[in-house]
Amino acid sequence: MWHRAIAVAIINEKNEILLQQRSEQEEKNARMWDISVAGYISAGQDSLSAAAREINEEVSVLLGYRIEIKDFRYIYCFRKEEKYREDFIERQFYDFFILRTSKVDDKTLCFQKEEVQAVKFVDLSTIQKMIGNQELVERLEIYQILINFLFRF
Repeated sequence: MWHRAIAVAIINEKNEILLQQRSEQEEKNARMWDISVAGYISAGQDSLSAAAREINEEVSVLLGYRIEIKDFRYIYCFRKEEKYREDFIERQFYDFFILRTSKVDDKTLCFQKEEVQAVKFVDLSTIQKMIGNQELVERLEIYQILINFLFRF
């Protein structure tokens, strides 16, 4: 069965991308580095609301700062099918967003320890090295579009 999901790249004023390291308790891609936020869209929810919810759940900012829907830029939609085991095939339609903000830094984030064990901002060259070293969750389509987007700035 296909599911709807979102992925969000949070980019700071230095053009660095926030990455999260998945918890070692995660069933898939444990301890791998991943895009800033990704998650399922709940029944009856639109993708923008899901993106804001996932950011506030997974990597919320201390001192009450909350991400607003108007802060997002929609980039594109794609589908992905991935087989983890014989009995576990994940099929998703992703809406991909970029969130540019100067209000977030990796020192002021608190994250959901059940899903995330670390966060860090990295530049484009680091992203490219991590792709080459297979340190990132398999989202090559997203990373390529993100790299192309950031080269414009």
